[in-house]
Amino acid sequence: MAAGATPIAVTIAGSDSGGGAGIQADLKTFSALGVYGASVIAALTAQNTLGVTGIHDVPADFITAQIDAVFSDLAVGAVKIGMLSRPATIAAVADGLARWNQRDVVLDPVMVAASGDRLLSEDAVATLRDKLLPRASLVTPNLPEAAVLLDTAVAGDEAAMLAQARALLTFGPAAVLIKGGHASGEESVDLLVDASGVLRLPAPRIATRNTHGTGCTLSSAIAAGLARGAPLREAVQAAKDYISRAIAASDTLTIGKGHGPVHHFHAWW
Repeated sequence: MAAGATPIAVTIAGSDSGGGAGIQADLKTFSALGVYGASVIAALTAQNTLGVTGIHDVPADFITAQIDAVFSDLAVGAVKIGMLSRPATIAAVADGLARWNQRDVVLDPVMVAASGDRLLSEDAVATLRDKLLPRASLVTPNLPEAAVLLDTAVAGDEAAMLAQARALLTFGPAAVLIKGGHASGEESVDLLVDASGVLRLPAPRIATRNTHGTGCTLSSAIAAGLARGAPLREAVQAAKDYISRAIAASDTLTIGKGHGPVHHFHAWW
């Protein structure tokens, strides 16, 4: 990023009408971390803290139009990719990234909502693995998502997590952050695996039901760090600290009747 330039990040994902995840969580995170956020909306969801009641996919040609409008004008420092539910959508995004030569790409392979609702069709998994993983600077699957991408069982310990992260590297991303939030134990441990080795990122497990949008928020916080010029490991560590504080402060919010959101603006209000 040039000296004095405004850091800009773009989220390519689905909209969450409840405001806790997806595009809305990404833009809140960018703003909280001092980054200007732009967006490419790939799908609309009818969603709240209790679950997803409908998904309306944006046509692939209009996703392309949004990508070209944003990247032809804005000096984008990093891209975060979230929910892409169809093969045509994934292909449009992959083609757009190539056309605009985007290199700092954080891919959150959103497949299942916190409520358990499936967000990615079966036929889209292979397309995501083949077209987008090779373009990613970082892929951030949770344990169920890593298992789906690899067509294997969910990792039961850190050794299995590490093995699955290394297996995902063979599909072409520069790095993998495999997240242990779905595991058990007093600590929630994420593992960042890249060519330079393994970085273990533990954090105390926080007892709260307000976990809606945690994966979206973490990946967009990493993209915000990259947009500001931070090296990958530094961006990941800072994002882990941010999401841990956002989860810890989530019970100060009273939002909805189900899984509420994390507190994106915990440092401000």
